[in-house]
Amino acid sequence: MMTGASRAARTAVRTRWGAGLGCLLAGGALLLSSPSCARADSTLGPLLKPLGLHEYPSRVVPPSLNGGTVDHQQLATRDLLGKVILVNFWASWCRDCRPEMPVLERLHRELGRQGFTVIGINAREARDVVHRYARELGLTFPLLLDPDGKLNTLYGVVGLPTTFILGRDGRAVGLAVGPREWDSPSARALLQALLAEPVPRPSAP
Repeated sequence: MMTGASRAARTAVRTRWGAGLGCLLAGGALLLSSPSCARADSTLGPLLKPLGLHEYPSRVVPPSLNGGTVDHQQLATRDLLGKVILVNFWASWCRDCRPEMPVLERLHRELGRQGFTVIGINAREARDVVHRYARELGLTFPLLLDPDGKLNTLYGVVGLPTTFILGRDGRAVGLAVGPREWDSPSARALLQALLAEPVPRPSAP
């Protein structure tokens, strides 16, 4: 059940991701592939609703996430074009975050060969804390470190966990503020629908 704080956080994120700004995130971080806002993809709407996900217009492209992982690797979402990406903002102190982690790990492993990946963005914690947490839960999906909160600010995150779903073409598909049942039939139906979309062709140099 969503608490009053979760509802307030969700409203705040919705405000930053479009309300009163056409389809632009405050500060210009959220981009569009066309000058005008496109309508939401009606084929995905029925799949987003059971999960309580906020829907984006069909051509909204979020800013690329760039940073170092807990394993000292560099990662950028722009390099993952062609994959369905679940971006999860979390922290070790977040009680609602912990139950989601094993589920996300399972999906990452099961659907990876189909072109699905999970990226965890840790909020303002030290590398050793994140490393210990990942080891305890057996996490293998990439965990980006955000020690100064820049990535959280870039995506307008005001509550944890916050999750964004990105399609193969890099577009923002849905937003969840608060925990969700990511292993539910509804979630799997959404992910399979996105995985069934064609992989975009590389742009000409």
